[in-house]
Amino acid sequence: MMQPPAPPATLRLLALAGSLLLAGCDKIPGLGPDPRIAQRDEEARAIGGACRHALRGLEDCFTLNPKAAKASVFVGWKDMDGYMRENKIEGTPSVLGKGQQPERSEQAPDIEPGPRDDSATGGKHS
Repeated sequence: MMQPPAPPATLRLLALAGSLLLAGCDKIPGLGPDPRIAQRDEEARAIGGACRHALRGLEDCFTLNPKAAKASVFVGWKDMDGYMRENKIEGTPSVLGKGQQPERSEQAPDIEPGPRDDSATGGKHS
């Protein structure tokens, strides 16, 4: 004996239940993107932005950061360039020369503080 076909409402209900179950699959561990890859991408973008702010060219940035993804470095550099142009921000030249490492000394350098500019706070100290 054959069973009668399922009514259309039952099929719709099963289809809805199946789609709801599959919709939550992105929350299952191991099925989503690796967070380390996303972190490396964000770090490369930050490197690009820092290079632009330090008035470095892309080629110099690529040379100084060979392990960073070039596409992400470029995106960070370009985003920072747009931001700086839009807000009329001048870059800050890097103190380090190309290929130089910062010197580390045992003793902190003797730097005398210069006069304070209190015009931004109205002459009041906080």
